Amino acid sequence: MTEDLSVAERALGYTFKDKSLLTAAFTHSSYAYLHGTESNERLEFLGDSVLQLAVTERLYKTVRKDEGELTDLRRQYVSRAALDKAEEKLSLMRFLLHHAEESALAGKTRSNLFEAVVGAIYLDGGMDAAKRFLEKHLVRAEREDYKSALQELVQERAKTPPAYTVTEAEGGFRCRVTALGVSADGEGTSKKSAETQAAKKLYEILKNKKS
Repeated sequence: MTEDLSVAERALGYTFKDKSLLTAAFTHSSYAYLHGTESNERLEFLGDSVLQLAVTERLYKTVRKDEGELTDLRRQYVSRAALDKAEEKLSLMRFLLHHAEESALAGKTRSNLFEAVVGAIYLDGGMDAAKRFLEKHLVRAEREDYKSALQELVQERAKTPPAYTVTEAEGGFRCRVTALGVSADGEGTSKKSAETQAAKKLYEILKNKKS
């Protein structure tokens, strides 16, 4: 940790009555294991549910759309991409207590940390405090992140992730993505853009298809 947790409170815009919750929220499992303390994993578990409920209630009260569209909107707010963006905006990783290599902190560490903070704020100040924090800091993920959106949609229904096959084509690349027995194709000047176009098409197909 390079910053004192009192600085973390200022970054969060929330002052904890129970400082042990603040410490637990920023305690990675690698640190907890060596020091015999509690990690933030239980808070992360709680924070995920608080986040889901808060976003669901907010959308229900403010957006006049049907269930399918509301589900799609909620996914954009609670996706890993959205949580990573929220964590990055607050720069919370600088406060994380850990004994892990930097490479081991990749993946879901950032989004997990944000969820743990939400869980800690909920326990310390209740749902209203958690809602105020989320209203201020949670940002809807860009709709263009279709690869993440597709993976999350597929993983709700199956364990096997989408499979991408990219080949060279005239003027660029062609990609075919397959998931849940359905395929879609995309083209682009780069492999990434071809994958994004294919993911977008398959996402739209599966979103409107009953599981």
